Amino acid sequence: MEKVFSSDGTAIAYERQGSGPAVVLVGAAFMTRHDSAALAGLLAGDFTVFTYDRRGRGDSGDAAAYDVRREVEDLDALIERAGGSAMLFGTSSGAVLALEAAARGSAVTRLALYEPPFIVDDSRPPLPADYVGHLEELVAREAYGDAAAYFMTAAVGLPAEAVAGMRQAPFWAGLEATARTLPYDGRIMGDTMSGRPLPADRWRSVTVPVLVGSGDAGHPHMLAGARALAALGDHYTLRVLPGQEHDVDPAVLAPVLTDFFTAGQAARP
Repeated sequence: MEKVFSSDGTAIAYERQGSGPAVVLVGAAFMTRHDSAALAGLLAGDFTVFTYDRRGRGDSGDAAAYDVRREVEDLDALIERAGGSAMLFGTSSGAVLALEAAARGSAVTRLALYEPPFIVDDSRPPLPADYVGHLEELVAREAYGDAAAYFMTAAVGLPAEAVAGMRQAPFWAGLEATARTLPYDGRIMGDTMSGRPLPADRWRSVTVPVLVGSGDAGHPHMLAGARALAALGDHYTLRVLPGQEHDVDPAVLAPVLTDFFTAGQAARP
């Protein structure tokens, strides 16, 4: 493990492996760098792969107040450490963070995203209007288990009885350990889980090639959201992975990412 310091002085923990062009993996809600290890290992034969703990998680630090810009600056620090430019892969809310970084001018050369969890139609209920506020209230009370359970029911859409059973499982402690950052993911998503069309102007400044992946075996709203994003411009390409759900198999995903990222290197003079 190594650390790099973001613009506000926050230490961001990361690991790197492999050799070749730089690829940074951006995790979703609950994820630490260890959750990306399998995918990183599969990509490391062709790329220098950076996995990191988003602020407030794992071995990374945090600041008293949160702003999406701080997470973009964290990525900027990693990209600078990687050599000044990098390709990004983000999954779920991490996909939206990666997209946001590209839109805000980070030195991103290609962008691959898997199932940003947009809700753009009536294929599932939208998030409650006070979703982020309620999460922040739970976190302020250090009710991390309740915050994780609220995320699972309100955002993921699991039945309350299923979540009650999950709270007795050994893995639940790991979810509670990162649950304090769930409001961060909510702020990154903004109003893109409201059931309304995507705000096209939010990412108008993204001009690099963007691969938008989705599975065809998961919830229909995920594929609908991926299609909506891919429709924003000619530089967006939709790739549907047969038999895959939101928890995508790294062995299926890695060759798709390798082809996309390698094409970007071949296109360079």
